[in-house]
Amino acid sequence: MDLKLKGKLALVSGSTAGIGHAIAAALAAEGARVIVNGRKQAAVDQAVAAIRAGEGGEVLGFAGDLATAEAAEALVAKYPGIEILVNNLGIFEPKPFEDIPDEDWTRFFDVNVLSGVRLARLVLPAMKRADWGRIIFVSSESALQIPAEMIHYGMTKTAQIAVARGLAESLAGTGITVNSVLPGPTKSRGVGDFVDALAKADGKSFEAYEKEFFEKVRPTSLIKRFEAPEEIASLVAYVASPLSSGTTGAALRVDGGCAKSAF
Repeated sequence: MDLKLKGKLALVSGSTAGIGHAIAAALAAEGARVIVNGRKQAAVDQAVAAIRAGEGGEVLGFAGDLATAEAAEALVAKYPGIEILVNNLGIFEPKPFEDIPDEDWTRFFDVNVLSGVRLARLVLPAMKRADWGRIIFVSSESALQIPAEMIHYGMTKTAQIAVARGLAESLAGTGITVNSVLPGPTKSRGVGDFVDALAKADGKSFEAYEKEFFEKVRPTSLIKRFEAPEEIASLVAYVASPLSSGTTGAALRVDGGCAKSAF
């Protein structure tokens, strides 16, 4: 299927690894001009080279912490006319509620929520002039089922859905759509490293720990495994395309059935 993305300028925040990298690669494979972002130049260069080698296409790079206003403004000044914004930048950290200080709540909100709000605000003028655009927030099934082991993370994922819906409402009647995508537990680099460390600490293989995780921590999962980043990326690529023009203001689940609801 041709997603009609050829030549579209797309930014994927936090895209040097994991879900973000898979999304950038999927968009590049469809002919989009993709801006890969990470905090460190070396990581950006490596990711850009990997996507060019694998998918081809025009892959650009920007090194900077998009959780800061300075970096966000510099990126949009360097690459004006962004047509597709994928707010993938995010952090997570399991921690008991009583051990989460005020600074962590603020940090999680700044990185996971405000970074996307700020980028959307910066790219919207060009989208409005063109009367076309796609804004996508990569949320999580944790937005619907707040994980007791990281409540501050779940809060930010719920906030992303609220922002996406409100922004979509404000753009009613335009050619700009705003949606959120909700992955389930995914074997991204951060999660993979975290799970590997826990498995080794318990003297277990990754496979054994994965089985136990979906029996005890995410028993509602219907696929009973960690998703691959590419499984998330395929949905995001569609939502970013002109073919998805009838989908806006939606929270789209690609969570392996974790959320125990048909809706």
